[in-house]
Amino acid sequence: MEHTLFLGLNIYAWITIFLLVFKIVMLITGKLSSDIVGFIIVAVLLLTGTLSEQDGLAGFSTTSVITLGVLFIVITGLVHSGVTHIVERRILGKPKTAFSALAHLMFPVASLSAIFNNAAVVALFINIVKLWAKRIKISPSKLLLPMSYAATLGGACTLVGSTSNLIIAGLYEDQMGEPLHFFAPFFPAFCCLMVCTTIVILYRKHLPDRKAPEEAFESRAEYTVELMVPTENELVGNTIEQSGLANVNGGHLIEIVRFDREIISPVPADEFILGGDHLVYSGKINSILELRETYGLVNATHHVYNVNEISKNRRLQTGTVAPNSPFVGHRMVDLNFEDENDVVLVAVAREGERIQGIPREIVLRAGDTLLLEGEKLKPEHFMDTLLFFDSIALPQEGNRTIIASLIVGCMVLLTAFNVMSLLKACLLAALAMMATGCCSAQQVRQGLNWKLLMVFVGSYCMGLAISVTGIADLLASGVAQLCGSNAFVALVLICTFGCFVTEFLSNASAGALLAPVALKTAISLGCNPIAFCVGLMLSVTCGLASPVGSETNLLIYGPGGFKFMDFIKFGFPMNLIMLITNITVISIFYL
Repeated sequence: MEHTLFLGLNIYAWITIFLLVFKIVMLITGKLSSDIVGFIIVAVLLLTGTLSEQDGLAGFSTTSVITLGVLFIVITGLVHSGVTHIVERRILGKPKTAFSALAHLMFPVASLSAIFNNAAVVALFINIVKLWAKRIKISPSKLLLPMSYAATLGGACTLVGSTSNLIIAGLYEDQMGEPLHFFAPFFPAFCCLMVCTTIVILYRKHLPDRKAPEEAFESRAEYTVELMVPTENELVGNTIEQSGLANVNGGHLIEIVRFDREIISPVPADEFILGGDHLVYSGKINSILELRETYGLVNATHHVYNVNEISKNRRLQTGTVAPNSPFVGHRMVDLNFEDENDVVLVAVAREGERIQGIPREIVLRAGDTLLLEGEKLKPEHFMDTLLFFDSIALPQEGNRTIIASLIVGCMVLLTAFNVMSLLKACLLAALAMMATGCCSAQQVRQGLNWKLLMVFVGSYCMGLAISVTGIADLLASGVAQLCGSNAFVALVLICTFGCFVTEFLSNASAGALLAPVALKTAISLGCNPIAFCVGLMLSVTCGLASPVGSETNLLIYGPGGFKFMDFIKFGFPMNLIMLITNITVISIFYL
């Protein structure tokens, strides 16, 4: 690592920079899921020698990574013991106005997010909020965005509430040789939460007003549906005119797709029908589904020989493409999902509007809402693929509810009063959850989010590479030159840059990128490193101006029917206010 190539950086530093650019491009374009990107980063860093095997494998064994994995078990116990049911029934209540809903919603969500991963909390409460919105007759978007903000800022109050906090805390411990306190970021994060809540309630009329995707499906009369002609169908050999399939009740035939992918459009009246033809109709959903039954057609997921092969017990169901779903960047026609689950994609909604065209040919994005027709899918089987919000299945209260609550309370107290480390407290809580029956072994397996762990490991290793290759030193010296010896100016530069970068990267990636720089800068200026770390935690967590930088925003993007500009219009001013609040509190109480 001694020889420099360009701008004072060696080959390993340029490999790290290349991987960082690669990660940004992949996250923005959605060509690869974030967990695959994380795996590629770790593999390249190890294979090129940028990180030693010991350093690279440390990403899998570092305290923060193990803590996150154990927390998934604790969260699983919380969910399956019915604690969320108590929050929904006893704390959230049944608000009658938007003001009451916001007042009941933001603080409970923020409190839960401080103890558990904020994205998990948002996923739990999306459906509750949507039911509220229907009850008080307002757009779900007016409640979902404040919920996301509350979860984001509530999660920033502790080390475990946000993945970026865990990464920054892990890098701090590696660099400084001592762990951060569980509530290290609490005071500035709580101040930001209070300011944010006040602004949201006062300016609630300016919150985005969007229809939920389900409403778009219900209100739009026209759909594009693809049906197939079985080989043994009596229509085979007839013309379109003879069969009466051109213009049907509630729809019309817009094209035929042959087995060799030849597309016939517009469809002439004398065109013959062949076995295996895909008939693409535009029309009312109910009429088209009746057409399928009347003429003996089948869903166009695969070639079958008899309509009797298709199950009659089918229904409509909506699901949102998860942030790290393997669907992202792919067409449904290229996947095996429909065949494996006996469903067909009927329509796709994006930003609250149904996308025109053949649904199975649409390249899917995170946040897209899919209208599926077929056997009912079980949400627990598709946690990393599709998020279902059209039904609630919360466990009822019982003895395990009280036990789970006590376990979590003890975990927080043991950590807060330094009785034991965060990792040990989480391990004890996880064992207690399983020993008391708050969650079963099967539920634990389903609750472990291996994809998120891989994302975490990749981000951690990227941060480590930025530190060991000298990139952090170079950037820190640049910051020092810009600000002289003024610690306040350095803090402003790092926090502002963190607030900007997190809108294009994930919170975890932005934290991993800037944590080594923040630490090096604090040390070079002789400042308290905790001040820069905590300031950075708040900056990269508050990705409020886009759905890309915040996982909580991305989770509500599809269910709320948001448009991208909605986050910018309301979130950009909020970002500036949070940044000013954060820097002010840090500079007064920490520097």
